Amino acid sequence: MNLLAKRGDNLNFPSLFSGFFDDDTWSKPLWNGWKSNVPAANVLETDDEYRIELAAPGMEKKDFHVNIENGALCISSEKELEINDEQDGYTRKEFSYNAFSRSFLLPDSVNDDKIKATYKDGVLALTLPKREEAKKLPKKEIKIA
Repeated sequence: MNLLAKRGDNLNFPSLFSGFFDDDTWSKPLWNGWKSNVPAANVLETDDEYRIELAAPGMEKKDFHVNIENGALCISSEKELEINDEQDGYTRKEFSYNAFSRSFLLPDSVNDDKIKATYKDGVLALTLPKREEAKKLPKKEIKIA
């Protein structure tokens, strides 16, 4: 079984699952009290593919950048929002900037030419098909003569 690994400064993570679920880094407040905006990720492996889902509500398809670099699937997003409001002589100007970046090491079993991504209802979903030779073959019964 091949595993996706979370990429970071320390590449000694045995799998995405142990690195992601055993570490609560993503939910701890940062030094200034703001919560991290790195989206939660679900990873599913079937016999034919891997599926990664990132919860990223309030974004648009154009806000995401997905690419493969040095054997890693890199997902990033930037969104800037500016509000200008002028009423009764008062001016209010607010802006927010949200950005994140996630990387996953790709196992050799992934056919990176056929990776697909969709964004619907606040979820970025990526389908990573496995190469034919990496797919699990069905059990074959051998008769004893």
